[in-house]
Amino acid sequence: MSRLNSICVYCGSTFGARPEFTAAAKKLGREIAEMGATLVYGGGNVGLMGIAADAALQAGGKVIGVIPQSLVDREAAHLEVTDLKVVKTMHERKAVMESLSDAFIAMPGGFGTLDELFEIVTWAQLGFHGKPIGLFNVIGYFDKLVAFMDDSVTQKFVRSDHRRLITVDDDSQRLLFTLAERA
Repeated sequence: MSRLNSICVYCGSTFGARPEFTAAAKKLGREIAEMGATLVYGGGNVGLMGIAADAALQAGGKVIGVIPQSLVDREAAHLEVTDLKVVKTMHERKAVMESLSDAFIAMPGGFGTLDELFEIVTWAQLGFHGKPIGLFNVIGYFDKLVAFMDDSVTQKFVRSDHRRLITVDDDSQRLLFTLAERA
């Protein structure tokens, strides 16, 4: 199994409607720390992002947050992370997060999470990076998205080898193991 030194987590800036989302964020943050990897994320102290970061920190892990100055100004920054990188734009945020990470995991979230997921997949599709990408499908949150992606292959808008760039699992530990194997 390959070693992942840092894992980027994309997730919601809210908690979502179900307690399982919060529990999953805590579990994933803790597991990343316990495997000795650094958690890289959007730098917020809110929602699932803050939960995952806090869990990693409480488990003795390192956490790097990357956040635009405009969000720091709104008092949304997590000031207790190991390293908080303040950038100018969302575009810069995504580029810095990619450069710091050995793998990527998207868990439940909204448009921002989907934007980050699809941008990092597009970069892989174009050969800009070869890092593994996972979709943590907590309580089936992404089932319809996975069906859409599979149908995009059927409809010949997405090649099957590009669809395989995204590993989908509902078990965080198994997902981390699979991503480490693919790194």
